[in-house]
Amino acid sequence: MVKSSQVSGFYRLSLDDRLKVIKEFAGLTDEETGLLKTTSSLEFGLADRMIENVISTFPLPLGIAVNFLINGKDYLIPMAIDEPSVVAAASYAAKMARSKGGFHTSSTEPIMRGQIQTVRVPDPNRAKMAVLEAKDEILKKANDQDPLLVSVGGGAKDVQVRVIETPRGQMVITELLVNCGDAMGANAVNTMAEAVAPMIERITGGKVFLRIISNLATERLARAWTVISKEEVGGEEVIDGILEAYAFAAGDPYRAATHNKGILNGIIGVVIATCNDHRAVEAGAHAYAAKTGGYMPLSIWEKNENGDLVGSIELPMAIGTIGGATKVHPVARIALKILGVKSARELGEVMAAVGLAQNLGALRALAHEGIQRGHMSLHARNIAVMVGATGDFIDLVAEKMVAEKKVRMDRAKEILEGLKAK
Repeated sequence: MVKSSQVSGFYRLSLDDRLKVIKEFAGLTDEETGLLKTTSSLEFGLADRMIENVISTFPLPLGIAVNFLINGKDYLIPMAIDEPSVVAAASYAAKMARSKGGFHTSSTEPIMRGQIQTVRVPDPNRAKMAVLEAKDEILKKANDQDPLLVSVGGGAKDVQVRVIETPRGQMVITELLVNCGDAMGANAVNTMAEAVAPMIERITGGKVFLRIISNLATERLARAWTVISKEEVGGEEVIDGILEAYAFAAGDPYRAATHNKGILNGIIGVVIATCNDHRAVEAGAHAYAAKTGGYMPLSIWEKNENGDLVGSIELPMAIGTIGGATKVHPVARIALKILGVKSARELGEVMAAVGLAQNLGALRALAHEGIQRGHMSLHARNIAVMVGATGDFIDLVAEKMVAEKKVRMDRAKEILEGLKAK
């Protein structure tokens, strides 16, 4: 059976019918499908082992973005997020992208950087040379810590050294470049950095303090690009509006921050759904956006010779498909099964495509109809619930507020009271 992520009217389906689509697409078992219907799929005893001082669990809505065609393969995208319109915008953008082949992606090797900070070094530049001369010895010590990772082609691959100026004087920073395979890699990298620290002290004659991974994963990049036909996006005027919005972000860090936040709306939804470290991904993305010395958009939008819209994105993607909560949390395991990814690199590429799609959806809304139109219609439902609306009253209150362009709690109360009086 040919799988397609194009599901017409998915949002109109009942919960049971949506789950039926997902079950067939991903080959879920009855048990896995049932788990998705529970309000809290994370049992307390398991949660208590994941972090400390547990008192409860905190569920988020888990939605599915449809229509994604990436490198010729159809994907359904699980997204855990509390913000209205994100899943819909990503799905709509993915639908627009299909006519020109969807999204195309690539990535670099899953290399993470472990940093060993050495202070009070008598001769920092000579120490730098000495550390580099001992590279083979350092790599061996690091790789002795994780023979399993080395056996599958991973492990420490290189040593770099920098002398940096700080408010407390010069420091020698030794960096291990570690291929983490399908793991995010924090535990492996930190263990290796700890193991080589005494060797670094001996070589440099200084004192080692921090031994820790860096979340600015400049060697572990994910890229995505797409072409959107001018007909699909709404014509030349809409494309010009999108390019003006992008140019605003490229020229102003205040706008760029919100531009990138929109990208991360899509990416982080998938990161959380798969129980990856969203703090690491966000920190790396924002630091990468400032790599030139000024804060810039993570995406680039242009017009090609045919007048079509062309978008691309590149950012660090420190995520994994094995280890940590990704393999502990039952719904994260199901999310990975729905995605059908075979490696951390593929997962990172999918996330980059989702980020680009979400960015396109937001920019088109800004350029064409205003960001509030779709966002407020969903937000209005939340407001209706907050004032006590239930059942059909939720949609009735929300629809009236949107029609009036008065999405406020006081107006929601008035409308609800009027409906109840009738």
